[in-house]
Amino acid sequence: MATYKKTGTKIKSSKQKAEQHSTTAEVFDTLDQTASRSEQWVIKNQGNIFKLLGLVVAVVLASLAYQKFVKMPQEKEAADELAFPKTYFENAMTGSVAKDSLLTLGLNGNDGKYGFVDIADQYAGTDAGNLANYYAGISYLNLKNYEAAIRHLELFSSDDELLSPIAKGAIGDAFADINQPEEALEYYLKAADIRSNDFSTPLFLFKAGNTALELGKYPKALALFEEIKNAYPNADEARNIEVYINKAIVAEK
Repeated sequence: MATYKKTGTKIKSSKQKAEQHSTTAEVFDTLDQTASRSEQWVIKNQGNIFKLLGLVVAVVLASLAYQKFVKMPQEKEAADELAFPKTYFENAMTGSVAKDSLLTLGLNGNDGKYGFVDIADQYAGTDAGNLANYYAGISYLNLKNYEAAIRHLELFSSDDELLSPIAKGAIGDAFADINQPEEALEYYLKAADIRSNDFSTPLFLFKAGNTALELGKYPKALALFEEIKNAYPNADEARNIEVYINKAIVAEK
């Protein structure tokens, strides 16, 4: 019995080896066939492959050249141009004398130099061109040209901690001044949500709360005022916030 079992095991092992050898041979044969087909495909299409590789290299080189010889010089030129109208803007915002005239000069330029409007147009796609839209929007807002203010501020985009919410909030101010409180509320909420800080967030929450009161959205106003109280207790807007909370509560009854 023992000898029989031993012999049987040997026979079985030989069969397994034969099967394994056959399977391995099939695998290598398949790999050879696949490699052969791949080589044939490469040989057949090598012209197109080289063209594609050449196109990729050309695109990369063109992009690098554009950045170095077009984009960077254009960014510098735009930044240099922006410095001129910024002087008018800063003088207008820090002083009360001839404010409207200074803002107008900043918008339209002077002495052959571009103003914010032209810089935003001529250097669109640059950082300075983008920033020119912000200055133009704030300038138009102060000049009470609300449609132009909204148009330029909508074109402005930024990740800056303060500029981004201020721009959105300024759009809200423009809509409020043309008696479109629904749109004003929308932008005040956007301005409050963009960044969380102790300056712009409570400011626009407060404006949103008062606009919600005006629209008769008393629960919304209450929630906004309570957010100021709980999240920003040291903000200027929190000083008399209980008055506004009570106003919203009474109005809702």
